[in-house]
Amino acid sequence: MFLESKPMSLCIADLGCSSGPNSLSNIKELVNAIERESSKLFERAPEFRVYLNDLPTNDFNTIFQALPDLYRELKKGRNHGSPSIYIAGYPGTFYGRLFPDKCLHFIYSSNSLHWLSRVPPGIYNEQGDSTNRKSIYISENSPPQVAQAYFEQFKQDFSLFLQSRSDEVVVGGRMVLILLGRNGPNYVDRGTAFLWEILYRSLAILVSKGEVEEEKLDSYEVHFYAPSKEELEDEIRKEGSFKLDRFEMFEIEKDTGNSSTSYGKAVAMTVRSIQESMISHHFGEAILDNLFEEYGRLVDEEMAKEDIRSISFVLVLQKS
Repeated sequence: MFLESKPMSLCIADLGCSSGPNSLSNIKELVNAIERESSKLFERAPEFRVYLNDLPTNDFNTIFQALPDLYRELKKGRNHGSPSIYIAGYPGTFYGRLFPDKCLHFIYSSNSLHWLSRVPPGIYNEQGDSTNRKSIYISENSPPQVAQAYFEQFKQDFSLFLQSRSDEVVVGGRMVLILLGRNGPNYVDRGTAFLWEILYRSLAILVSKGEVEEEKLDSYEVHFYAPSKEELEDEIRKEGSFKLDRFEMFEIEKDTGNSSTSYGKAVAMTVRSIQESMISHHFGEAILDNLFEEYGRLVDEEMAKEDIRSISFVLVLQKS
């Protein structure tokens, strides 16, 4: 994208930036890549405008407090000093407009677009009760209208995402989107449904111990959807603003990087980091430690029986 347009001021947005160490390491990688290409051409690198986006509840202060370290890292080994980089936080949902017209050259979003804007209203009956009994996501026990409701919510959200970015990205700009997906048309994909099945079972154990009210469990649903390759391609084609340059699929590795940590515990820590605020809001904070201890144990038990792997998609889109 940079080599084609060579902007003097390059504008990058990270959508769903979170507040962990990757929030700023991604910026460093992108800046380094552009500076390498600029030096090959014996040209000066552009200035960088970086917009970090997440929901207003995200801990932006942690990111901002880490900025001096990033600036020091970027200055290392550069005789001409650190690159010109201007970083700002943009709180808000990416299911809608966030930025001014035609201001972005590059968008990066990792592990965010499988989260829906809301729990699909179509899963509730006229009395407001969930029809998805004994499940918190699409499962073998779910009635057909539950899967359809999740699919309709995904289509609505992803189409709005593409429309909003279409107004904000310059012609020729790129988006790199990474999200969990599923293989084939079956809504109940073992690689993703498994994670929510285990969470339901862990909550049910706490119900049996009297630590969680059964009514609370019956009313809990997740606003998540793992689309298929065909569903993503179809929405991109229908919206029409972006051309799909590349589509890759990869399995998530089981290596935890720590021999003392079981795979189940590692998965439990990951799911907890994502779901903690939602679970705390619905059930209260007191259950968290016991809940995810059960979760890790159940994951290890299931993985001993069969090898279950989630898949992720990488999409590279170009603004037409």
